Amino acid sequence: MKWTWIVITVLSGTVGDLLSAKGMAIHGEIDDFGPRGMASVMRYIVTHPLVVGGIFANAIAFFSFMALLSVSDLSFAVPVTALSYIIKTICAKWFLDECITWRRWAGAVLVAIGIVLISI
Repeated sequence: MKWTWIVITVLSGTVGDLLSAKGMAIHGEIDDFGPRGMASVMRYIVTHPLVVGGIFANAIAFFSFMALLSVSDLSFAVPVTALSYIIKTICAKWFLDECITWRRWAGAVLVAIGIVLISI
């Protein structure tokens, strides 16, 4: 059951972050931090389908992570769910058309090596 919770946590967290990133990219930079500006951003966040979907997916990730903690140690759960960093980097390149530098790829590879070391 532990690996099921890991998969659910990693995939739902990845989907949540991708949807949120895409939705907020559509909104554009937040430059008005006054009450009206913040109210406008909050209204956008709770009404835009991509952002709402991202929040929902991240909620699933949170609760599945809590379930994971009920069946595994924190010292295992946190590093192994870092798998999401690798998947998010790949998805950012493919789905969000982000330019990923060699340093970011190297970081993702190092995270992968760390996950292998901790999970075997």
